[in-house]
Amino acid sequence: MKKLKFLDKFLFLLNSLLAFALLLSYLLPHIPPSNFPLLSVLSLGVPLLILGNVLFLIFWLLRLKRHFLLSLIILAAGYNYVVAWFQIGKKNESTTNELSVMSYNVRMFNAYKWVDDPLIPEKIQTFVNEQDPDILVTQEHYIGETGKFKEFPHSYIKLKDKGSEFGMAIFSKYPIVNKQSLDFPEDGNNNSIFIDIVKNEDTLRIFNVHFQSLNIKPGLQDIKDADSKQLIGRIGYGFKLQQDQAKILKEAIDESPYKTLVLGDFNNTAFSYIYRYIKGERFQDAFLLAGSGFARTFNLNYFPLRIDFLFIENSIPINSFEVFPVDYSDHFPLMARLNW
Repeated sequence: MKKLKFLDKFLFLLNSLLAFALLLSYLLPHIPPSNFPLLSVLSLGVPLLILGNVLFLIFWLLRLKRHFLLSLIILAAGYNYVVAWFQIGKKNESTTNELSVMSYNVRMFNAYKWVDDPLIPEKIQTFVNEQDPDILVTQEHYIGETGKFKEFPHSYIKLKDKGSEFGMAIFSKYPIVNKQSLDFPEDGNNNSIFIDIVKNEDTLRIFNVHFQSLNIKPGLQDIKDADSKQLIGRIGYGFKLQQDQAKILKEAIDESPYKTLVLGDFNNTAFSYIYRYIKGERFQDAFLLAGSGFARTFNLNYFPLRIDFLFIENSIPINSFEVFPVDYSDHFPLMARLNW
């Protein structure tokens, strides 16, 4: 009996630590990474903290112990925060005036042969053709495969540097009347571009964004083999760069006189500072309005990670949202249908 009581005490201590960590994570969207970069790393582990508290809640309920109240109160206090990770299935609608938008980090169409499959470019092309979006934005775009999207009569492709073969791209079935690159100052392939399209005299501005990568490898063994101090330091530094890039993007968004969409790879979660900073009061997260399940967008082996987003102007109804679990890249494509 004493052993059982000791085990209960130990489990409740572990429960308390997880509950406190989850409570602490509620502050992360309000703290700029430049102030506490190491604390910002906690945002990547929020799904595990949520799951741990849910499991403890169920465990104590089954044991008929009042200990369940701890996790229940913490989860309830951050309800809107918690549901950013998981959504119960939403009813999809359709209208005659729809605009479908897709975001896809294509990982350079496997140009460096990360996957032993020479048909990856053709598979991506076939997938896009089958889904038939009106707007396609791609990150880590390889210029050598641009010709595969001939069904889009209009496009804007911005390579990071002269002589580079990689960059950002937006493909459109509607005429592009304006286009611009924000040109993030850091080296690498991270950037944001936007276009303006017109339909029936209504102008829509569409941003494609790719924030600084944190260089997290998808395999669990990769995490085990990595030097923990170097990994955390690298992630913290990446968060600080993301904050600088987000400031550039936010200024451009605030200058937009049109209804606006922000699509792309944030390389960060819905529990982060930059998610809250960019979304603000102006946008809806398409997953929260019309998604279901975990909406895992990064092919990580050990838990569902959503780091790609479709932010839609509040005044635009969202009819449906879907993430497609096709393994042609380390990211999964996501698409929403809008009433426009």
